Amino acid sequence: MELRNVVVVDALRSPFGRGAKGALVATRMDDVAATVTKALLERNARLDPYEIEDVVCGVTLSMGELRGLTSNTVSKLAGLPPEVANATVDRQCGSSMQAVHMIAREIMTGAGEAGLALGVERMGRGIPGASEDANPISRPHPKLTALTGPQKRPDPNHEQYYSVEFPGYLLDSPANPSMPQTSQNVAEAWNLGREEMDRFAVESHLKAAEAYRAGRYRDQVLPLNIRMPVFDAEGRLEASMQGEARSFEQDECIRATTTLEALAGLQPIKGIVSYGEREIRITAGNSCPTNDGAAAILLMSESRAKELGMKPLARIKSMAVAGTKPQLMGVGTIPASRKALRRAGISAKDIGLAEINEAFASQSIVTIRELGLNPGVVNVNGGAIAIGHPLGASGARLITGLAHEMRRQGNVRYGLATMCIGAGMGIATVLEAL
Repeated sequence: MELRNVVVVDALRSPFGRGAKGALVATRMDDVAATVTKALLERNARLDPYEIEDVVCGVTLSMGELRGLTSNTVSKLAGLPPEVANATVDRQCGSSMQAVHMIAREIMTGAGEAGLALGVERMGRGIPGASEDANPISRPHPKLTALTGPQKRPDPNHEQYYSVEFPGYLLDSPANPSMPQTSQNVAEAWNLGREEMDRFAVESHLKAAEAYRAGRYRDQVLPLNIRMPVFDAEGRLEASMQGEARSFEQDECIRATTTLEALAGLQPIKGIVSYGEREIRITAGNSCPTNDGAAAILLMSESRAKELGMKPLARIKSMAVAGTKPQLMGVGTIPASRKALRRAGISAKDIGLAEINEAFASQSIVTIRELGLNPGVVNVNGGAIAIGHPLGASGARLITGLAHEMRRQGNVRYGLATMCIGAGMGIATVLEAL
């Protein structure tokens, strides 16, 4: 069977709200996802919604209104016909990029002409498991450490190989660490300094702020009409939850005036340890925030898009996922990207734009170095340290930003979107200009 070309026709997202007392905490996130989806379909009205084969929505935490079959709720709220199928997927941080891969594979194999890949997350009302629970059944499985301890190193020519020799104490450390702990582990394994990571974070904020000033997010971020949350004197949401109406137009966590000196004054994140008795280098400043947000991507067969006279943003060239050691979760980007590049028949030198999800500065810096990417083409409009990381929506956000920037620049042939995934994975997508 000959595989068909799949294109990103269009992509849109909401502004990302701050997780703690942010602008979206009193707004239903299924409504936000539906609003973004409906707007995406309205600006691509040449497509009959009945031609959409499937809607796949990535969600990670499944909190509050996002419990259950979120894709079904969002599809109905967005006005899609009941004949359009839907599914909800969880690959942790990579959930909505996984949704893109699932829809793309359907179209590639002839199981439909068009589909929607969505992502949405609610992080603004606490994270399950963030506090210690007295019930031992709610804790990570005790056998995980034995299952994921030291392993045989791959052959140096294998895609899974990393150039660094990992300190043994990191591989013997607990096998289900927190995300900030994995960032500390990565910083130690690659000997990254605190200042280097803080500098990377400052640049993320400055690039994101400049991108908004220059209007580069205008075509990909949908302003929302919301009602602001209301908090009592102790910082809790009021019973009414909603206050004045306003337009929410820009990612809430971007700090346009942040400096290296300001980040240097932050204390390390509590609870992180160094198993090699090194300095704790991970702070809130060189880590991504928690966020609420949604994103939607319209995918079609290239042939059908041409028949409808549409002008897609980019073509899906290749896709990949990979596993990595949970203690070094953040570098799952490396084997996933290597697989995707090989499948596309290109190398890192061919990448003219890259979107790396900045879960932490440490894993982003290491990804750039290990893959041999040009730092000047990575996250040119800022990354998740500034923009935010609403887990289930971030993969779609990366592809949205990459596809629009490839169109804007006009001289980039290949783009790479990649992200690490909790529990030790990575996911990557290569886009090709049309």
